[in-house]
Amino acid sequence: MVAKVKLINYTPNPDKTVAASARLCYSSAGADQLLENMSQEDVDRLLGIILSNGHFSTLEHINFTFAIEGISRVTSHQLVRHRIASYSQQSQRYVRERGQFDYIIPKKLEDDKELVEIFKENMEQQQKMYDELTDKLVKKGYNEKEAIEAARYVLPNATETKIVVTMNARTLLHFFELRCCDRAQQEIRDMAREMLRQVREVAPIIFKKAGPLCEIEGRCKEGKMSCGRLARRNMEE
Repeated sequence: MVAKVKLINYTPNPDKTVAASARLCYSSAGADQLLENMSQEDVDRLLGIILSNGHFSTLEHINFTFAIEGISRVTSHQLVRHRIASYSQQSQRYVRERGQFDYIIPKKLEDDKELVEIFKENMEQQQKMYDELTDKLVKKGYNEKEAIEAARYVLPNATETKIVVTMNARTLLHFFELRCCDRAQQEIRDMAREMLRQVREVAPIIFKKAGPLCEIEGRCKEGKMSCGRLARRNMEE
């Protein structure tokens, strides 16, 4: 299953909004007047100063909301570690897994048919256990919500989930720095790169240089934990 990422909402004119917010600090005019009179050249120049000097507080004025499906609970657990954000996730307490629940097969397994079969057999077994526990709890007198609330404990990290996430631009820049990096797990890395592709379409200046430090600044702060990508690139050059 491939993650489905869609940018469903964002602050209108994000680049210009940030530039006007920055200009307001040094202008007698109001923000609405600045927005109306600011040229694209002004926007480009101001954002260049903001981003190069690390004055990121004005980036917090713009938000981006994504609807994400087809990711595992492994990835959603990693995602919600980014705390300056808002999340609404499909509940396993209220949504019953009927039939065979959807799940994510790690890409490291995909090329090995034997490993994939082992994985699928385990997912089928987990569904049987989930159904059995749910049915027995209902027979004991619990309502369905109470039953699946307990039965969900057997569902694996591979279980597919859906989530809506909203982040401001400052948080997104940090998110892309970490999660677009080759050291990030591939599932969240693929998701992050698609998120970055979509926000670049609506805020091209702010996110022009977003991504891992090795790509953007030619450096890596992972130390001994580095993936070695930058070192390899330097050797090739």
